[in-house]
Amino acid sequence: MGNEDKNIDVEKIVGYWVETSDDDFKTIANLFKTKDYHWVLFIGHLVLEKLLKACVVKQTSKNSPFTHDLTKLAKITGFNFS
Repeated sequence: MGNEDKNIDVEKIVGYWVETSDDDFKTIANLFKTKDYHWVLFIGHLVLEKLLKACVVKQTSKNSPFTHDLTKLAKITGFNFS
């Protein structure tokens, strides 16, 4: 995250992460109906990841790091989990 973070369109990027997570959530509903539970969990992870990335961008005004680590993303947002 260097110069590419200067003057980013925070609302546009947040909107992207939220919109794509909403699409993935629809997929979760369809997979749940077909009892493909392992895929529900996998896509659920992606939904959470995208929402956390939206929170990172909104709070930091910087692009989210390239990671799938939910704990790392949550720490950047300041969320506390037990």
